Amino acid sequence: MPTQNPHLLRDDHIRRFITDGYVQVNAGLPAEFHQDLYRKIEAVLEEEGNPGNNILPRIPEIRRVFDQPAVRGALTSLLGPGYLMHPHRYCHLNKPGSSGQQWHKDDYIFDHNVRHARCRWVMAFYYPQDVSADMGPTGILPGVQHHNRISDCEASKTTESALGLCGPAGTVSIVNFDSWHRAMPNVSEKNRYMLKFQFTRSREPAGPTWESGNRGWKPQPDDELPAVSEAVWNWLAGGDSGEVEAKGVSIDRCLAALDDADERVRLQAAYTFGRKGAEAVKPLVERLCATSEEQALASIPRNPANPAGGNPSELPAAYALSAVGRPAVKHLEALLEDDAWWVRATAADVLGDIGLPASGALPALLRAVGDEDAWVRRNASEALAVLGDFGDEDAPALRDALGDEDERVRRNIAFTLARHPIQDADLVDDLVSRSAEDEGRYVRYYALAAAARMTAGTDREGFLDAMLAARWCPLTTRKSAY
Repeated sequence: MPTQNPHLLRDDHIRRFITDGYVQVNAGLPAEFHQDLYRKIEAVLEEEGNPGNNILPRIPEIRRVFDQPAVRGALTSLLGPGYLMHPHRYCHLNKPGSSGQQWHKDDYIFDHNVRHARCRWVMAFYYPQDVSADMGPTGILPGVQHHNRISDCEASKTTESALGLCGPAGTVSIVNFDSWHRAMPNVSEKNRYMLKFQFTRSREPAGPTWESGNRGWKPQPDDELPAVSEAVWNWLAGGDSGEVEAKGVSIDRCLAALDDADERVRLQAAYTFGRKGAEAVKPLVERLCATSEEQALASIPRNPANPAGGNPSELPAAYALSAVGRPAVKHLEALLEDDAWWVRATAADVLGDIGLPASGALPALLRAVGDEDAWVRRNASEALAVLGDFGDEDAPALRDALGDEDERVRRNIAFTLARHPIQDADLVDDLVSRSAEDEGRYVRYYALAAAARMTAGTDREGFLDAMLAARWCPLTTRKSAY
C-alpha cells in the first residue's frame, strides 16, 4: 500500500498534457526492481503465453509501479483523487525486426464512448527496461488527440509529427486516452516490453488536483486548438463553461464552421460556442434536431479512430452544446423525449459530458436508461456514472438497468454503482450475482467493485464468497497447477 504523499504535477505539466496529450514520469524504483520484473514478464510470456488482463495478478509486483508517488501524483493531477484502474491491461511485446503498427486509437474496450475532450480517461505505458528509439518504442502523434482523422494511418505516409516515447526502465508515459499511437519499428536486437494500463475518474473536478499556482489558462504557442485547450483547462480547474466571452465571433459564423471540411475548424467552432453562453443554445438545438438519421449512423462503422465502431452522438452540434454547458441543460433534458432516437441518445450523452451542472437532469436520465432504443440506454447509463448522487428511490430503476440485454448498459450501470454506491440489499444481491454469472468480464469486474463499496453495514457473506471464488492465484501456472 502506498505510504508517501503523491508527487503532483505543476501547471506547466498540465498545460502541455492538454496540448500535446502526454506526460512522462519515472516510478523511481531501483534498477534491480525493473530488471527482476523484466525477467518475470519474459518468463511468463515464453512459458505460459500472454496472460492478457491477468498480467497484474500473475505478476503482482507490477502494482508497485503504480503505487509510487510520482505515478500516483501524475494520475491524481489528471484524474483527481480516488481514480480507478480499469480491469483491462496488456503486456505488449515488440520483437526485434518488427515493422511496427499502423496509427490507431484504442477503443473503450468493447464499448462505444463518444471521444470527448474532457479528461476522464488516460492510458499509462510502463517500460520495465531502458527503451531507446531503435527498440520500437510506443509512438504517439502529439497535439492531434482530439482528431478522428489524420493524414494517413500508414506510418510511411503520415505527415503529422511523430514522437517515440523513450526512456529508462521505470518510465511511465501517461497519455490522453484518445491519442493516436502505434508500436514503432524495432531495429534493435532486444525485446521491447510495454505494459499498458487504463485509468478513469471516479469524480468530477471541483478544482485543480495538481500543484496549481495560477488558475488562468496560458495559450501554448504550438496549439492548433486553443479554444478546446482552454475549455479543458477550465473544466479541470473546476470552472464552468463559458467563463470568457467570445467577442467578435458571430453565432452564424460558428454554425457555418461546424460544417467545415477541416476537422480543426469544426472543433474550434464547437468549443468557441462554449463562450457564447445561452444565446448559442437555441440555434444549436435546432441544428441537432435537424440532424438526419443517416448523419448519425455515419459515425457507427469501424475505423482507425474507433476500432470497435463509433457512437451516433459524435456530432459537431453535440460537442458545441457540451461546451455551452449549464445554459443548455433544460433544453437537452427536453430532448430526451424527442421522437428521433438519435436526438435522444445525443441529449443523454451531452448531459453526461456537461457533468455536475447537469445534475438536475438525473431523474430524466434514469427514465432514459429504460428507453426502447439501445443507444439511448447506453448513453444514459454512461451519463449516470458522471452525475450519480442517487437516493433509495432510484434503486429499482438501477436494478432494472443492471439486467439490460445490452452488455454496454449493464457494464455502465455497474461502473456507475462503483462510483456512486447506495445501500440497497437487493441491489447488492444482484451485483454479487452479476459478478459471478454475467457473460461480460467487465460487467463482472465492476459489479464486484460496486458490491464491495455497497456492503458497508450489510451482510458481507455473499460478497466475500463471490470475491474468493473469483480470486486469481498468481502462483498457479502451467508448470505448477496445484
